[in-house]
Amino acid sequence: MKLTIEAHHESLPLAQTFAISRGAKTQADVVVVTVTDGEFTGWGESVPYARYGQSIEGTLNKIKCAKPAIKHIDDHRRLNATLPACAARNALDCALWDLKSKINNKPVAQLAELQEIKSCVTAQTISVASTSKMKQDAQALSNSELIKVKLDPDDVIEKVAAIHEVCPDSRFIIDANEGWSLALLKEVAPQLARMNVALIEQPLPADDDNGLADYQCPVPLCADESCHTTASLKQLIGKYQAINIKLDKTGGLTEARSLMKAARLYDLDIMVGCMVASSLAMAPAYLLAGGADYVDLDGPVLVAEDRPDGFIIENGIMKRPDNLLWGNGR
Repeated sequence: MKLTIEAHHESLPLAQTFAISRGAKTQADVVVVTVTDGEFTGWGESVPYARYGQSIEGTLNKIKCAKPAIKHIDDHRRLNATLPACAARNALDCALWDLKSKINNKPVAQLAELQEIKSCVTAQTISVASTSKMKQDAQALSNSELIKVKLDPDDVIEKVAAIHEVCPDSRFIIDANEGWSLALLKEVAPQLARMNVALIEQPLPADDDNGLADYQCPVPLCADESCHTTASLKQLIGKYQAINIKLDKTGGLTEARSLMKAARLYDLDIMVGCMVASSLAMAPAYLLAGGADYVDLDGPVLVAEDRPDGFIIENGIMKRPDNLLWGNGR
């Protein structure tokens, strides 16, 4: 069963500017991989992330260099030994799962022994902006159960209070994207705990979070940039109470599945998250949603135009269509 592997870059315009503490963007640059055996074709999508030293060109080159090692569908199990955890491995891993699904005419959920669900609550994201703009954006999400709020170090309490005012019944995930100091965290956390904040995600830089081990935060802390694969779990214990599993960090569904199982052994809560991308990137991650405490897979509403047969997201409810674009078998 000889395989043909192709990869290309696509730019997906965003519905509006997406801003976090590190900067802003107006498009999602993704890599799409297709793998065919001559009869069936699987595909996958990933997001090379500059924070981890990745680029579109570098990702395409990694995929090109990995091609000789992936000659047959059974080589799927060797992928983790061929590439490190990165966007290149993610796109390949997910494309191979999709191809395996089509060849066997079975959904990936069944092949990977994962729980398949029809719908779930996903976080809806509010980007970093002025207090008035963030409050305005929150008004459109007033019926959402779970809202992720991107924040830099400026006016933290003022911004969350404004959002809480128009979304009093919502729960919030605060995402600092490594942009805070320990002093700021200690200052704002007690007040955030009183405003329906369920989780604070990656408040400190990943290489400077040791201070969390001596701090009892009134809001559970979630590791994002500090958590990539199963190998990173032990160093998180005592600092964080949850982890954010993203396939672009784990290098695909295969390792993400292992990371979820291992995290439960450490009694860590689990968020399934994403980079900004289309439903093609969300679909493999969605297979972990049934075992997660938090789901943050709102990529399809962040892009201006999603791919056909993608997810339906209304008022924070994420629904899987019957003819989902990935992982369904034939």
